[in-house]
Amino acid sequence: MTTYNLAGGCFWCLDAVFSKLKGVESSYSGYIGGSKMTAHYYAVISGMTGHAESVQISFDETIIPKDVILDIFFVIHNPVTLNEQGADKGTQYRSAMFYQNNEQKKEFEHAVARAQKNWNKPIVTEISQLKAFYKAEDSHQDYFANNPGNGYCYVVIEPKIVKARKEFSKWFKEEM
Repeated sequence: MTTYNLAGGCFWCLDAVFSKLKGVESSYSGYIGGSKMTAHYYAVISGMTGHAESVQISFDETIIPKDVILDIFFVIHNPVTLNEQGADKGTQYRSAMFYQNNEQKKEFEHAVARAQKNWNKPIVTEISQLKAFYKAEDSHQDYFANNPGNGYCYVVIEPKIVKARKEFSKWFKEEM
């Protein structure tokens, strides 16, 4: 089992896509970059905690390759805007990858280089060592699946799922 910690805007968006992939065993919304004491939603959205909204994904790389997970990450968010994803602005919405060891750091660097070919501006995704991941409150877990009528889900999250499914359809679980 491989675990990646990724930040690319709202954690609801990332979780919604990654949880639909074959081989993904778990996807948790959470916070990375600040302290345990400040790892709660209303503190994090203030932008003053050092945390980024993030997901922690555990997946079986015999089912879905690492490169596919990372390539999807760069398709479902904008890695060339600093501290901004659409209407979400601030360091808590930054694009970042948090590595656990030097091998993972190299994987992330290679993924950035691959993704750069698809962007005409420099990628600003931060690559930092993982210090700690703090799981978000229960209300933020599986948000898309649990809130199908929410306007944000329809307007912001659904298009990201559609885009990723279009480019990586063979890696998506069948719809129920």
